Amino acid sequence: MNRNLYLLIVLLLGSSFISCKKSDITHESDYDKSYKSWVAFKTSSNNSYRYKVSFTSWTGYSTETVITVKDGKVVGRSYVAKTVEHPSNSVLVREEWTEDESTLNTHANGDPSATLDEIYDRAKNQWLLKRKDAEVYLETKNNGMISSCGFVPKNCADDCFRGIHISLIEAM
Repeated sequence: MNRNLYLLIVLLLGSSFISCKKSDITHESDYDKSYKSWVAFKTSSNNSYRYKVSFTSWTGYSTETVITVKDGKVVGRSYVAKTVEHPSNSVLVREEWTEDESTLNTHANGDPSATLDEIYDRAKNQWLLKRKDAEVYLETKNNGMISSCGFVPKNCADDCFRGIHISLIEAM
């Protein structure tokens, strides 16, 4: 009987160590909630949507890339780059283009053609990894889906964010 009790205690302790495995990502519970929101949106939109990736520099330079996905496949991409002219504060369009399925990825600038499934994969496997040398961020202001995800290396001065800012996600 003592041997069986000893074996039971060892098994219970071993299983508790296995169940307490530490995660390699920060903001894990927020990511999981956001991923559930994404899956619900993906189902309700029949995996057809568009999203806008935005970048703004402290210098006044900004870009927007709109990615269009139909039935889970990227079918379009558009891009605009702007600068603010000083001292007038007028906005000047530096570059603008649109790609369809036949011309997809023919321009060098703009965010890569990616589905939100791929974005969530990058979030989990690249941007949200625990880092000693960086601050890691996750915001979910697009109806629970990712609005900002990435990291900023410590001691970096300007435009150091590595990740994504999504300012719009809408069903098609």
